[in-house]
Amino acid sequence: QVRLVESGGGLVQAGGSLTLSCSASGVNFKIATMNWYRQTPGNQRELVATISSGGVTNYTDSLKGRFTISRNNAWNRVSLQMRGLKSEDTGAYYCHTFYYGRNFWGQGTQVAVAS
Repeated sequence: QVRLVESGGGLVQAGGSLTLSCSASGVNFKIATMNWYRQTPGNQRELVATISSGGVTNYTDSLKGRFTISRNNAWNRVSLQMRGLKSEDTGAYYCHTFYYGRNFWGQGTQVAVAS
């Protein structure tokens, strides 16, 4: 059973930083492409960043330069480092993988940026 568990969310002042983590189990992590999505108030869930099994990263254009995705295959963990946070980054952040034809989501972690 694939399970994704996010952590690291919280309240931060605008301009601050947070690092989110996602621990994966029940999956051959080394071959899985891992993604971070977010859902901000009033908006649909959007892809934030992707990291392939080989470590190739992609970001939504508006977040390039502020967010960094990384993975640690020894720990089955994917992280999202967020810098220069803005109030519009407030929302729920979700870890995701598409594995053997199915979508798997974590429960989400909340990020609140105070202006």
